[in-house]
Amino acid sequence: MIPGLEERLMNGSEEEVAVVASLIQKGAASARSDDTKSLKGAILDWITPKGQSLYPPLSRNVKVDRGFHHERTGSLLCPAGMDWSNDETKQLLRDGETVISGDQWPIFLYRNSIYDAEDPWNGLFRSGLLVSAYKHIFTSPSSVEREPKATRAGNARIHGMTKVTPASVGYVATQVRFALSSSPVFSRTDTATDSERFYNSILDLFEDVDEQEEVNELLLWWNRQVFPNSSTARRPVSKNSALAKIRERRAALKATAIASGSSRCSGSFSNDAL
Repeated sequence: MIPGLEERLMNGSEEEVAVVASLIQKGAASARSDDTKSLKGAILDWITPKGQSLYPPLSRNVKVDRGFHHERTGSLLCPAGMDWSNDETKQLLRDGETVISGDQWPIFLYRNSIYDAEDPWNGLFRSGLLVSAYKHIFTSPSSVEREPKATRAGNARIHGMTKVTPASVGYVATQVRFALSSSPVFSRTDTATDSERFYNSILDLFEDVDEQEEVNELLLWWNRQVFPNSSTARRPVSKNSALAKIRERRAALKATAIASGSSRCSGSFSNDAL
């Protein structure tokens, strides 16, 4: 945090607040630009099968051959529910005749790029590619290949980040999606990538009150991957464990005591009334 930032925002003049807001926006834009440049080359390492190479090869600096133009990046960007192995589907995507909006999520968001139409939550936002990119951005590039327990909270620690947030998952997903695409310049208003809608659609799911059970389980999973020593990464108590039984018994005793106390108070009130 910036020293005195809260005070300046709360007590400063309109002009001063505007200046501070402008500086924050410039800093955020600079950080986003750095992340975009860094992922452009790094992502090729993560999507190349071990012991193999991409064919045709992809440049680490020029993106024109990525997106649906390349077999590997195209297969990862293909919307969940669409069949990339279908030649007609593939050609329509490459020709741009099938327009993909930001709320049509790519298959790379799923674990092992497998989408279950009967259970769309299954594996969603649990892909190894997302985890690698998250560590690369928020901990350090060298932490990507380490086991979770060995991961240091590099950049995250600097910024006081101790847990994975929905916004950070959405941000990383947006960066990965752009890195796989053939678009040369990142812009939230780019109609080709539709990045703003993509990001907002992810946050909409995380904030949906009807999805909180799945969201909480997902964030717990993420914290185990990135911040395993954090309290937010601790596993919930098993329902059949001794500890669970102790807590269950304690809760029952408290409930009985409260009910008993309420009954006595009610009786006393009745006698006084008489």
